[in-house]
Amino acid sequence: MNRKYLLPLIAAVGLMAAVAAVIIGNRAPPVAPAPLPSAEAPFENYVAGAGLIEASTENITIGAPVSGIVDAIYVKWGDQVGAGMPLFKIDARDLSAQRDVANAKVQEAEANLAKSKNLLKVGEGLTSGSSISAVELANRRFDVGIFDAALAVAKAQVEQIEAEIERHIIRAPVDGRVLQINTHLGEFAQSGAVNPPLMLFGNDSRLHIRVNVDENDAWRVQPTAPAIAYVPGNPELKTSLRFERIDLYVVPKTSLTGTSTERTDTRVLQVIYSFDHAALPVYIGQRMNVFIQAPAVPAEKGGQDRPLSTHVTSDLNKRTP
Repeated sequence: MNRKYLLPLIAAVGLMAAVAAVIIGNRAPPVAPAPLPSAEAPFENYVAGAGLIEASTENITIGAPVSGIVDAIYVKWGDQVGAGMPLFKIDARDLSAQRDVANAKVQEAEANLAKSKNLLKVGEGLTSGSSISAVELANRRFDVGIFDAALAVAKAQVEQIEAEIERHIIRAPVDGRVLQINTHLGEFAQSGAVNPPLMLFGNDSRLHIRVNVDENDAWRVQPTAPAIAYVPGNPELKTSLRFERIDLYVVPKTSLTGTSTERTDTRVLQVIYSFDHAALPVYIGQRMNVFIQAPAVPAEKGGQDRPLSTHVTSDLNKRTP
């Protein structure tokens, strides 16, 4: 190409790129999605709090008392399981081999005891003045006691090994449902508390909702007061709550909304309510907005009622994915 046309061509390309950049930069930004509808308080005076759904038994994290390879899983997600039924098993083949040896020792101890009892029986059947002495007869009685104790020790060893094998089978602590399974066949399961838990378990026939109430409003919560929970994003989905209990220890707030006005040193009173699982299409671990009827807040100087604290209202307006 002739060099005298190269520079004009490069300039034309640069001009078109600049025009395209200006056009793209001047486009109107995308319209933000409309905020999720928020529930209106059903009471004139109320305490508001964010609630977290949990099982009526609370969410039970299932762990293993021993570490090892998972070689059997007896349940699947969502199974309803009775108390004492097996959930999964840790490999215990080494203990099974030890049990076989211990059972052989029991048989040996039984044979020795039978032999010593027979010798004692024969000795006691001999008449006085025969070839057996009183010392020999006493020794035979001692032998029976020794072999009887040896048999008891051998049986205790078998029971100990069987108890250790049983510890490798993790069973349901109560009637409930398998909520999560975080382990698989062939994986190494660590004993103790692990995160996430090997399994999450709980009774969901009736759900509980743990409501965080700001400590400044704790005095307004009354067990007999009505309470209503709303599903975030759909104020039409709501249910009345039944009071269960109040946790007597005020705890630090761990669920933060991220707003700039929110205090991080807040402590909350946890109030537990319950509702029928069939009342709402919700799941364990889901958040809900809860309103509890409460006495009015004493008016401050100037006749204005004290408003709800910012971090509580931000909890209720928080969008849930």
